[in-house]
Amino acid sequence: MKFSRYIADKVFIWLSFVCVIAAMVPLASILYYVTVNGISAINWDFFTQLPPPPGFQVSGGGLGNAIQGTLILVGLAAAIGIPIGVFSGVYISEYGNNFYGRTVRLLGDVLVGNPSIVVGVLLYVLIVIPEHGFSVKAGSVALAVMMIPIISATTSEALKLVPNSIREASVALGVKRWRTVLLVVNNAKTGIATGVLLATARVMGETAPLIYTVAVNNFWYSGLSAPVGYLTYYIWNYATSGFQNWTSLAWGAAFILIVMILVINIAVRTLTRGRQVRV
Repeated sequence: MKFSRYIADKVFIWLSFVCVIAAMVPLASILYYVTVNGISAINWDFFTQLPPPPGFQVSGGGLGNAIQGTLILVGLAAAIGIPIGVFSGVYISEYGNNFYGRTVRLLGDVLVGNPSIVVGVLLYVLIVIPEHGFSVKAGSVALAVMMIPIISATTSEALKLVPNSIREASVALGVKRWRTVLLVVNNAKTGIATGVLLATARVMGETAPLIYTVAVNNFWYSGLSAPVGYLTYYIWNYATSGFQNWTSLAWGAAFILIVMILVINIAVRTLTRGRQVRV
């Protein structure tokens, strides 16, 4: 009996190891091909120049406007979506043990799996049509709508992992409810930051909702009420163009997008590192 348990344990460990390797192979392949093909397109012009015309003999040009537009869109979306998502997650976890809280949780779960193009069409009807034009504002709101349910769900789950003993000790010391909630949030900041990172990474790679709300602009940012360029559009459009200079820029855009997500990941992990706060 003891020997059979030993064999079962070893088999389980090796199967887990094989599954990890199987999961890492496609990820490593993507990173390898994007890095090898994209890093050759990275130079000073890539960050400072506008997109060039198509052509096999055309050289120069870059995607400076797309990098600028991506940062603006994601930054504005984060400014809208993160506070709403975090506060709604806190409400669901700490105050939502009622019909309203359960309803909000259900709607959030439904929105997480909602196709992104549906969000784009919705914001096209609500903002683009009434304002008679595509805009950064509409695109940022679309991305924020996608971020909110992800952040809300992950925040709620992160707060549930905080031991109830912290809440009980805080209440026993006569600490007010809102300060107890702040203490719980502080202990769950790593999980909350992970949810923010997941939401940011997802919207940073979205194209469909932006096509319906921002369209595209091959020039520099000119205001919240005007279209703007963004990296995912050029990846989608240039990668299948057949022109060598555009294809090279598409690989470069994909590489820069991965680097941006990596930098956000490292920054969030660094800022949220630390010991848990105790009562």
